[in-house]
Amino acid sequence: MSADVLTFMMGEFTAEFPPDLLYAKNHMWGKPSDEGIRFGFSAYAVRLLQDVYFLDWNIDPGTNLSHRQEIGAIESKKAESDLFAPITGILLKFNEALLSDPSYINVDKYGEGWLFDLAGETTDLLTAEAYVEHLAAVWQVTQKTIKGQMH
Repeated sequence: MSADVLTFMMGEFTAEFPPDLLYAKNHMWGKPSDEGIRFGFSAYAVRLLQDVYFLDWNIDPGTNLSHRQEIGAIESKKAESDLFAPITGILLKFNEALLSDPSYINVDKYGEGWLFDLAGETTDLLTAEAYVEHLAAVWQVTQKTIKGQMH
């Protein structure tokens, strides 16, 4: 990653955020293209999840999605969670490679570990700077939640 990458300290761990991507408050990054917006998990989400080993989608390409609509589920070493649409739009395609090997999420989160492509507006997404500010604002609550899960 380039030297101008933004960082956020998660205790002793550093989460990195490329400044050319957009971010959703549900901890996904978005990269706009001519075809739509490619989404994946941010470094923050990947660090919290740790070692993703199962991913499942409960919708099909071509589906109209509402912001925060449930779209699938994920399991990892640290958590099981439902997944929700980061914006309103039309699901274009999934990263099929992840269904057989979700470890790409762990090793190449901003590359081959992308989740899906969606056609929609980016107005609800944050810049990297605004996302890091959001993380700082919710970090204390996140730490309490993590510690509560561990005990």
